[in-house]
Amino acid sequence: MTELARHADTADLPTMERLWQLFRHDLSEFTELLPNPDGTFGGNRLHAAFDDADRAPYLLMSEDRPAGFVVIRGLLASTRVLNAFFVVRGARRKGIGLQAVREVTAKYPGPWEVAFQDANVNAVRFWRRVAADIAGEAWMEEHRPVPNRPDLPPDAWISFKAC
Repeated sequence: MTELARHADTADLPTMERLWQLFRHDLSEFTELLPNPDGTFGGNRLHAAFDDADRAPYLLMSEDRPAGFVVIRGLLASTRVLNAFFVVRGARRKGIGLQAVREVTAKYPGPWEVAFQDANVNAVRFWRRVAADIAGEAWMEEHRPVPNRPDLPPDAWISFKAC
C-alpha cells in the first residue's frame, strides 16, 4: 500500500489550514466552541506543529488529493501524543485513518496517547480499534479532565505502545 502520511512542510500549510477548519467544525459538535468573529476556527495548535521542535505535522494524501492530517506533540518526551487527527468525510471508512496512524506511530516507536470525546461515538470506536490493531490487548483507556474547560465532560485517553 502506498504511504498516506507524509511529513508536511511550510508549502503544505495553506492546505492544512483549510483542513483544520473542517476538523474544528467537526469537533465543535463535542467541544461546544464557536468560530471566531470572522467565521474561522483558531489554528494555533496547527501553526505550532510547524514551528515547535517538539511537534510534527503530517498531511494525509489519497492519490493526489489531501485526505486529512495528523499533528503529533511530545517528540522530545518519552510519550508522544496524537494531538490532532482528521480524515475528511469523503475518505472515512476506507482504511485511510488506520493506515495513517500505523505509519506515523511506526516512525516514532514507543508509548503513545490520544484523547477524544465519549460523545463522539465514531471516534470511540475508531481509537479503540486502532489501539487493538497496534498494541493487541496491551492498551489502556482512562478519563481526564479537559484543561481549562470544567464545563465539559472529561476526555477519554487511550494509551498504547507502538513498535
